[in-house]
Amino acid sequence: MSPVLVTGVTGKQGGATARALLDAGFSVRALVRNPDTDRARAVAALGAELVTGNLRDRDSVLRAAEGARAVFSIQMPDLTDERGDDEWVQARTLIDAARDAGVAQFVHTSVSGAGQHRTVLTDKTTTMWHSMETKAAIQDRVREAGFPHWTLLKPGFFMENFLPPSFVLPNGPEGGLVTVIKPGTELALVAVADIGAAAAAAFAGPARFHAVELELAGERLTMTEIAKILSNTYGTELTAPVMTAAEAIAAGAPDFGHDGLNEFSQPARPEDARALGIPLTGFAEWTEAHLR
Repeated sequence: MSPVLVTGVTGKQGGATARALLDAGFSVRALVRNPDTDRARAVAALGAELVTGNLRDRDSVLRAAEGARAVFSIQMPDLTDERGDDEWVQARTLIDAARDAGVAQFVHTSVSGAGQHRTVLTDKTTTMWHSMETKAAIQDRVREAGFPHWTLLKPGFFMENFLPPSFVLPNGPEGGLVTVIKPGTELALVAVADIGAAAAAAFAGPARFHAVELELAGERLTMTEIAKILSNTYGTELTAPVMTAAEAIAAGAPDFGHDGLNEFSQPARPEDARALGIPLTGFAEWTEAHLR
């Protein structure tokens, strides 16, 4: 069987997708910048074929895509220049190279609400606005590229954001939650493994998932409800704080612009994935497996 080319395999979403595909019996070709890193070797040990390339280098991506039946697409912005165009450049390179290599299926992972944000977010000067605009533009590129089959996955807020060391718990459970997300703000939570499962389902059923734009969440909870579940897991009383950005940064949180989630609740809901037969993980189940 021709392989699926998976990008981002040393990260969360690409790694979860590679594992889900290998578990399902797919042949996986993993694009890595350096095959000698521990993370790359770990992916190879699972059975993936490593190919060296860089999403900023079109020729290397074209070589990696040749002969692939499908591509899993994930890009990360340059965190030292979050308002730059690096994420867009990487995505455009991958989309165009996959198209030119004759790849038949393209599955791209974006973020919940990308595109819909324009009707809700009001401040176009924020990092969150820029990020959502970039992701919406990439989605348009995928739709218009001409792939016989394409799918957009739009996951919500990662449950893995609560894994230590966590920017939401920068001082450990004893230091309490540190976030600008308000207690009553509802988050669309998703386990990274569920993103991999959704991608694998799309690759297993290209026609059924063609042009599907799946808003992906395992559960929707407020920060107050999240704090209660974390309290039960850790055996330490945690409450959802009310903090300014300056207070959160002073307490150890990075400036990720998550205050935008108070204005724009990600639309992903569990019902959408369940309707497609994709297994989902609840937050309490996830905490028991990963935090206890």
